[in-house]
Amino acid sequence: MNGGDEEVAGLDIADVPDPWPVLHHDVLARGRVCDFIRDVVQTPDGGRMTREYMAHPGAVGVMALDDAGRVAVVRQYRHPVGYRLYEPPAGLLDHAGEDYLVAARRELAEEAQLAASDWRVLVDLFTTPGGCEESIRMFLATGLTPTDRPDGFELEGEEAHMDAVWVPVADLVDAVLAGRVQSPSMVSGTLALALALERGLDTLRPADALWPAREAWAARRAAD
Repeated sequence: MNGGDEEVAGLDIADVPDPWPVLHHDVLARGRVCDFIRDVVQTPDGGRMTREYMAHPGAVGVMALDDAGRVAVVRQYRHPVGYRLYEPPAGLLDHAGEDYLVAARRELAEEAQLAASDWRVLVDLFTTPGGCEESIRMFLATGLTPTDRPDGFELEGEEAHMDAVWVPVADLVDAVLAGRVQSPSMVSGTLALALALERGLDTLRPADALWPAREAWAARRAAD
């Protein structure tokens, strides 16, 4: 392909589920959250390729914006990269059948001790599509009020050592563009929020908008 041979515009710009046939599917290792998978895949030309990747339950994250234009952010250690990262409150979709918004409300209360009266979908993304099936939905939460952590929730592991801070949106954008902030949920959430504020929050999808990546994920799991 020579760049510019084809132009795509409007609603045609969309990722689409198009799974190639899996000839062999092996679970090489099982973990507490993720499994390590090896698939032998048939390519459209009839060939074969082998791919190894992490199976993942998916996640939700929250960009919680207050009336002063600040975002509630946690600073949390992430052992695989050895960094203490600036991240939005977020958590796994590891409760079978749990509503995405319910999960997001829970994570905001657990990690930032906040509740919100208005919720919208900010952005959806695959965090590492070349090596992990994780998808994450970033919500925008406004109309914030303090709240207690849910009954029975206890901070442990990395969470026991994280803290929550307020950061102005403009400063987050500067940190992202300067490379000082690198978490994919923080980067995508920050840039999407900045654009949404410029275009108007009413341009965002409602909190219960369809999430095609999760439907595709469920279909693949059912076929395993």
